[in-house]
Amino acid sequence: MSRLLLLTSFLLSGQLYAQDTYAHQISAYREERKLSLSKPSHSPLKTQEALAKLRYFAPDAAFRVVATVQLTPEAAPIDLAYAFAGMPTSQMKPYALLSFTLKGTRCQLTTYQDIPKQGQQPDSELNLLFKDATSGKETYGGGRSLGITTADIKNGQVVLDFNKAHNSWCAYDPSFFCPIPPKANWVSIAIEAGEKAYGETN
Repeated sequence: MSRLLLLTSFLLSGQLYAQDTYAHQISAYREERKLSLSKPSHSPLKTQEALAKLRYFAPDAAFRVVATVQLTPEAAPIDLAYAFAGMPTSQMKPYALLSFTLKGTRCQLTTYQDIPKQGQQPDSELNLLFKDATSGKETYGGGRSLGITTADIKNGQVVLDFNKAHNSWCAYDPSFFCPIPPKANWVSIAIEAGEKAYGETN
């Protein structure tokens, strides 16, 4: 019995250590993002007071999933609407369909790529915009985004860590304009991970 208790204690300690390490990794990522947000001269978050209003869900490794990737090279470009009526649309090309299971629910999201100007190479940065059941409640009503690159896709898979989901600048200042997620990227579940609505209390 003592050996069983010792083994159980060892396994639990390992799990707690892994969770603690992961939480520190997410906290470090968020601090780096805060720093990057404060640097641009036109940033809406130039002051420590403004940065202090950034709010997040507690890190939760359950919201880190592996998605299968189906590239969509033949897909036609689509027009992404902006949050404010009367703004011109932003045209992007569907790059890949991402399929994954989160909280027992099968989900699909499309990631988009900016259309390069003539003579330019396609951008490696991909746009993964989404809404979920927290949008307009705990999180910004215009949806959030998750940064991935073409290099993140390996062997037909990509890691999606929703603990790194963040708001666009229009969530901090209405004078900025951001495209909203297309309806195909609205998921029914609550993704209680990543950045919360700006200025809301935890």
